[in-house]
Amino acid sequence: MPQDPIKIAIKGSTQEHLPIEDIIDGIVILKDGGAAQVLQVSSVNFDLLSEREQGALVFAYGGILNSLNFPIQIMIHSTTKDVGVYLKNLVSAEEEQDNQQLKERIASYRKFIEETVKRNDVLSKTFYIVVPFSPMELGLKSAGNQILGSVIGKKNNNAGLPFQKEYIVEKARASLGPKKDHLERLFSRLGLEVKILNTKELIELFYKIYNEETAAIQNVASLNYMAPVVTTKPNPFPRQGGASPFDKGDLKTE
Repeated sequence: MPQDPIKIAIKGSTQEHLPIEDIIDGIVILKDGGAAQVLQVSSVNFDLLSEREQGALVFAYGGILNSLNFPIQIMIHSTTKDVGVYLKNLVSAEEEQDNQQLKERIASYRKFIEETVKRNDVLSKTFYIVVPFSPMELGLKSAGNQILGSVIGKKNNNAGLPFQKEYIVEKARASLGPKKDHLERLFSRLGLEVKILNTKELIELFYKIYNEETAAIQNVASLNYMAPVVTTKPNPFPRQGGASPFDKGDLKTE
């Protein structure tokens, strides 16, 4: 008896269409044999600087870019911030304040914040630098890379990657490490801190990028990011006016 196609589980996933093969020890392995590390860079409020300070910062930043002898990708990721907790803290501070004048000022400020978020989203910007590792650094030049991999004994048993993941990670780490240190020294001159993202942080970042609408109310609850099926628990705080079929809770993988 033929099965109902609606009841047949779908084994595929959008993860199969991503260029990412795996993430190991903070290194993103790409399906073409390349790799990359993602660095998070702190920010500075440019508008609060004096004109002289702005000019010096722009000049120093230009010097950094001109000094690089390897490619980088600069990415800015904007996310909507939930100010609910902040507003609750303001309410608590208002209730605990004995000074009537300060109490009124806190109430006025709280109302200002509430009106502001009603008109505009509160955005948080995070800055990243992606440092790539080219598959050509593995000696790959053409479709004959499979032969090269077998000759040096690093042929990958899984289809797709030209070499074993451990070999790619080893070579990528040796190449990307000095580049990361160089960028860290350069940006420290601007008073900026550079932090390399670990595996968990990379998973969360990619999830937020590919799931912008639901990422604000979901948290990655498992490192099993290679799971073929991704499901979510119902949102315990549904929207006003009834629950939405798109309301989600914590992310989990199966």
